[in-house]
Amino acid sequence: MKPDIHPDYHPVVFQDATTGEAFLTRSTVTSERTIDWPTAAGTDSYPLVTVEISSASHPFWTGTSRIVDSAGQVEKFRRRYGQV
Repeated sequence: MKPDIHPDYHPVVFQDATTGEAFLTRSTVTSERTIDWPTAAGTDSYPLVTVEISSASHPFWTGTSRIVDSAGQVEKFRRRYGQV
């Protein structure tokens, strides 16, 4: 790799805002917030990035589904475009 052209690739903790579940991975994203994460050598401090949805809260991965009000959407469409 050429020096000085690649972004810094470092360990980062991502935390799901809905469930609070966190996981440590590597990324180029930066954050001013930090979190203490237990490691084999003790506890280290890593940047913390909060995400709105992850595999811990996504309906596809959790097996839950949201109730979609399709009848209400159809009525809204008909009112908007003049069909009764």
